[in-house]
Amino acid sequence: MGLLAWIVFGALAGWVASLITGRHQGCCLNIIVGIVGAFIGGIVVQLATGHGFDIGPDLPSFAAAVLGAVILLAIAGIATRPRRW
Repeated sequence: MGLLAWIVFGALAGWVASLITGRHQGCCLNIIVGIVGAFIGGIVVQLATGHGFDIGPDLPSFAAAVLGAVILLAIAGIATRPRRW
């Protein structure tokens, strides 16, 4: 995919993941979370299925990107949660 397609794909995946997790952020952070989430989702799917996974502009790739973005936002939520001693 081209750079513009990655930005749009990442923005949509990050936005959907923020809706799922309830961690709302701005457009730029949605793009970053979505793109990083696409890589994380691709790795998770590859480990789960045992064969390669290619992120492209289709529904399974979008689902993997959203899954990865949700995982990323969950980890960020745990890392930034106030600690109770």
